[in-house]
Amino acid sequence: MTSKTYSNHHLFTSESVSSGHPDKICDQISDGILDAILSIDKNAKVACEAFITKNFLLIGGEVHSDKLAMINVKEVAKQKATKILTDLGYVNDEIGFNINNCEIKVLIHEQSPDIFHAVEKKDHEIGAGDQGMMFGFACQETKTYMPLAITLAHQLLIRANELRKKGLFKDARPDMKAQVTIDQENPKDLKINTILMSIQHTPNYNKAQFEKFIKEEIIFYVVKKYQLNSNFEILINPAGKFVIGGPASDTGLTGRKIIVDTYGGKAPHGGGAFSGKDPTKVDRSGAYFARYIAKNIVAANLAEVCQIQIAYAIGLPKPVSIFVNTYNTIAQGLTESQLIAIIYDNFDLSIKGMITNLDLLNQEYQPLAVFGHFGRDDLDLPWEKLDKVSELKKYLPKSK
Repeated sequence: MTSKTYSNHHLFTSESVSSGHPDKICDQISDGILDAILSIDKNAKVACEAFITKNFLLIGGEVHSDKLAMINVKEVAKQKATKILTDLGYVNDEIGFNINNCEIKVLIHEQSPDIFHAVEKKDHEIGAGDQGMMFGFACQETKTYMPLAITLAHQLLIRANELRKKGLFKDARPDMKAQVTIDQENPKDLKINTILMSIQHTPNYNKAQFEKFIKEEIIFYVVKKYQLNSNFEILINPAGKFVIGGPASDTGLTGRKIIVDTYGGKAPHGGGAFSGKDPTKVDRSGAYFARYIAKNIVAANLAEVCQIQIAYAIGLPKPVSIFVNTYNTIAQGLTESQLIAIIYDNFDLSIKGMITNLDLLNQEYQPLAVFGHFGRDDLDLPWEKLDKVSELKKYLPKSK
């Protein structure tokens, strides 16, 4: 019997998936329907989910709106799904899914009155649409205050997707995954250990050319932008060929890529997905606001790393608890108890306060359904703004 010898390197891995991945197809459909309903009624309550497999798409959920007579929910759902799948290229049987001849079933009904009355309060107050806990996180690994592994994984697929859409990535198909392993042995000098890319391709592709393109035009293109090491292991389609992909290969579900959507596993997750949910659902608004707080705290140098947990009870307008963990990186002279007090003094964590301060009723959500909800410098997201930094810097202990 042999024993395996492990290095003392501190390896951490995150993954991302493309817009053509089955789970992400469902996230986009859910958020696309949400956007369409909120464009007619900003106060609509929406919880919409999708399930996709070979030749079949199921859309279900609950909606409440005072303007429901104006909204043909079933037609909106079908139109959004058709546009999303058409844009992705799932329009023929050869690629594994054909929106033009698949079966689509829509099972969306009225929101439970028990939930509606828990949310709609007197005096224009808003109660949480459900119980639960949400996490926000920020660190100094990247300029967007995001962990490096998930940032690189997203960037690899953003690059691959752009090249495919422009017709420059020969033989590539929509379903793609990327995985990045970072060596964290020296936190001040992070290095790439392994990059894995699994990319769907046509049956008669040139394997050598395909892999050469991925290495030169995607992997090293992204790595150079971040000025990182080039001596790392590269794995491309390690299972062999990847011809059958998308819904013909794997069933997709809304909300099954919650770690891809957030911090790549670098921070805990409360378990609640984002897509298809209006902002009264604290799974979405609470997670966005927790990120907003954490990012401003780190940018203000109150801590180098900040993880925040907030918890809500259904029907109540304010959180039942706040927890902060700075992983022993808090500014000298401050305590985490003081940091919680600073949060209460500077951020309105009521449901109405979060929705108003982040303008969540005027946000377009479908673009967030792929490549993460945080650290997105390609989108103008209110929870990514650093508008509290100067205010928070006042709490930095004065050096003696």
